[in-house]
Amino acid sequence: QVQLVESGGGLVQPGGSLRLSCAASGFTFSIYAMSWYRQAPGKERELVAAITSAGNPNLADSAKGRFTISRDNAKDMVYLQMNSLKPEDTAVYYCNAFRKIVTFEYDYWGQGTQVTVSS
Repeated sequence: QVQLVESGGGLVQPGGSLRLSCAASGFTFSIYAMSWYRQAPGKERELVAAITSAGNPNLADSAKGRFTISRDNAKDMVYLQMNSLKPEDTAVYYCNAFRKIVTFEYDYWGQGTQVTVSS
């Protein structure tokens, strides 16, 4: 069965760094676009960063210059390096795998990992 397991969240001070990891299994990882979303309390889930199956990254404006998304197709892993963290980055971060074939969508989610930025 499909699994996405996030890790690496935690409590960090403003200006600090965290590296989130997502381990994928149960599907052909290399042909899926992978993304990181986040959801803060009382807010809608939002896209933070995405990377295509070919390895092309795309970052939300809030993440540009601070976050980096990468993937390792040999290990079925996707990462989110977060630097210069701010309190407004506090949220549950979710890993997502997505593939669309004609009109059919494959859309998988992890359980999330909590990131708290606070002094």
